[in-house]
Amino acid sequence: MKEYSPKEVNELIKSNDENIVVIDVRENEEVATGKIPEAVHVPLGELPEAAGDLNKEKQYIMVCRSGARNGRSTEFMEASVFTL
Repeated sequence: MKEYSPKEVNELIKSNDENIVVIDVRENEEVATGKIPEAVHVPLGELPEAAGDLNKEKQYIMVCRSGARNGRSTEFMEASVFTL
């Protein structure tokens, strides 16, 4: 797992690399207040179900408010053989 600073994530998004996907794992109420426009919203509790629709060839960057859910979502993604 690689950790990125907000600046690094912004640079990756600006690179328009189609292999990079940002996933926001916050809850609906939190996302309603705003999110990274390019991010896909998948609440942490729905990630196991949504993972079947994700392309394992892409690189995923998991984001949340404080980092706790990032850790849990990253553990799940790594166990499911996704690139992070």
